[in-house]
Amino acid sequence: MVKTTTALSGQHFGELAKVRGIVVHKLSPFEQRAFAHAISHGVPNIFRRIRSNIFRVAPPLILGYLIYDQVERTHTAYGRKNPAEFANDE
Repeated sequence: MVKTTTALSGQHFGELAKVRGIVVHKLSPFEQRAFAHAISHGVPNIFRRIRSNIFRVAPPLILGYLIYDQVERTHTAYGRKNPAEFANDE
């Protein structure tokens, strides 16, 4: 049985193997522009994505709302008393 500490031999998890031939480029978080072109490209992209998916998303939502509304109306109607049943009561 090999213990984990002897297998790592004092190395950290990210330094367990030497990888050669792979170049990794990193950009400092302080040099990134997180909101670059957020307004000029982002807002038109939102409208384009909504327009492309509206016919896929809207029909099930509309159908679900119509079913829900009809069920609620039926439930409310069944919960009411019929005044004709109590016409002869004193």
